[in-house]
Amino acid sequence: MQRETTMDKCALITGGSKGIGLACAGAFLDSGYRVINLSRNPCPLNEVSNIAVDMLEEDWHRKHLELLLAAVGEPDQLSLVHNAATLRKDSADSLSAEALREVFELNVVAPLTLTQALRPRMQDGSSVLFIASTLGHKAVANSCSYVTSKHALIGLMRATCQDFVGTGIHTAAICPGFTDTAMLRSHIGTDPAVEASIASNVAFGRLIRPDEIAAVVSFCAANAVVNGSVIDANLGQIER
Repeated sequence: MQRETTMDKCALITGGSKGIGLACAGAFLDSGYRVINLSRNPCPLNEVSNIAVDMLEEDWHRKHLELLLAAVGEPDQLSLVHNAATLRKDSADSLSAEALREVFELNVVAPLTLTQALRPRMQDGSSVLFIASTLGHKAVANSCSYVTSKHALIGLMRATCQDFVGTGIHTAAICPGFTDTAMLRSHIGTDPAVEASIASNVAFGRLIRPDEIAAVVSFCAANAVVNGSVIDANLGQIER
């Protein structure tokens, strides 16, 4: 179905092939954006343009810069959605420096380098949106590298907000709680008892749907008033 828009709006989403990224791709299409997925795997939505990139590859952003710029073009508004991330089971007493660096490369360094690469194409009304996590300002056991990187990602958003003062570009960090994605399932498994235990920590007693997070991301793209905000999207976690 052809969607009409009065502006050329483009959304570039990392990790848009599944989970929250896929849901964001659909939400931005529904809002009249051209959508580009930047990931190793293609997005299953036909209207999405795909650029196959491994963001752990050395100098990936330089190698793909020409293709990135051609795909983005010169839109009236460009929204970058830094969604791609890795979640590993590790702990502070055993996590190696090398493993931490690799997690940071994808979860923190890639958003920085992509923002820098596309900054010249970002006009007034554009946005840089970071998919952080509730674990960006708290912690659980056995997720050391993820927790640390998501804390850093929120710091990167706040620094970007300050450094982009006067540009008309706004930022936000969206912090999902327990969202029913393949990444979460790979971490917690599919045991109903484990899921029920996690859901018992949520005020609504269930996991979050990816489309619920996508709706928050879409709102942030359209509303500069959230500039610099850290937005919890977790259905209300129960503090014990």
